[in-house]
Amino acid sequence: MDKKDIKNFTVEELKKELSRLLVPSYRSGQLFGWVYKKLVTEFSEMSDIPLDLREKLARNYYIGQIRLKDKLRSSDGTEKFLFELSDNNLIETVLIRSGERSTLCISTQAGCKHACAFCASGTKGFTRDLSSSEIVDQVLSAQKITGDRINNLVFMGMGEPMDNYDNVAKAIIIINSHEGIDIGSRKITVSTCGIIPGIEKFSDIGLQANLSLSLHAADNKKRNSLMPVNSRSRISSRPARSLS
Repeated sequence: MDKKDIKNFTVEELKKELSRLLVPSYRSGQLFGWVYKKLVTEFSEMSDIPLDLREKLARNYYIGQIRLKDKLRSSDGTEKFLFELSDNNLIETVLIRSGERSTLCISTQAGCKHACAFCASGTKGFTRDLSSSEIVDQVLSAQKITGDRINNLVFMGMGEPMDNYDNVAKAIIIINSHEGIDIGSRKITVSTCGIIPGIEKFSDIGLQANLSLSLHAADNKKRNSLMPVNSRSRISSRPARSLS
């Protein structure tokens, strides 16, 4: 049986997974604490979990990790991280500091299919979606590397979040949960170039996360030249349907 990445589960999903192994559901909270609070990368490090359970977990699951390949720091303290995924694809994550605020800009895809004129991510085309684990691990890795407590999160890195909606939504739930990284929903912003089905789904996520629309032009002719997606999701003068 193939092992599953434990970071791809919300706490409620993990409870169901553990019940399949006849493990008490309260262990899910312990596991989340070790992975998301104490940042462990091996089940063997979870000292308050019985040895036989740690061995069972290691046989069935693994704790996914992205690897730091390079890091750059600017004079204002902003840091850019180049992370390598398990299949050797590369993604970028940026930490922006301002006073007591540490904002992390994370990626949701390797590459991007929309080829906006102002964005470097789409110049090499689209490779694949990131898993929930790979999205979440950008936050954990940045905190581990820098020692900063990330308190603001923006989905404005490589890729279009709404093209990878299911994995992005799950990552937000994990990042927001008290058992997980515990970043407040109002401190989380998802940026989109205008993928309407994803925007409509986002209104049902059940969290007060923010939505940002990358408009870049106020008329369709100019936006067409900058953002090919505008041929499908054009600017309209009609009143928008409320998402509340």
